[in-house]
Amino acid sequence: MHVEVSTDTRVTADVPVTTAAVEAGLVRFRDRLTRVEVHLSDVNGPKGGRDVRCALEARAAGRQPVAVTNEAHTADDAVKGAVEKMKSLLTATFGREGDAKGGPSASGLPT
Repeated sequence: MHVEVSTDTRVTADVPVTTAAVEAGLVRFRDRLTRVEVHLSDVNGPKGGRDVRCALEARAAGRQPVAVTNEAHTADDAVKGAVEKMKSLLTATFGREGDAKGGPSASGLPT
């Protein structure tokens, strides 16, 4: 899994820390993902409030890319939130692939 980090001119981010956070958060999927792109941007300039948006795009081999966004006060918090959303999305996406037809039902009884 290759992680690319890009920012706009108003956002400062520690690229090695951001890369490490993404890799650690998505370690479960490292064999399935070819590339993860992290885009950090300033949402509302000097006005304050939720100031940083993190758009996270994950590309899996042989699949269409999937993306999530998260807004927070700091770049680190925005990345953490986006990684959590991406984990949830990838769990749902890849989790369905491993389901075998005829497995146990929700009650635990065979179908």
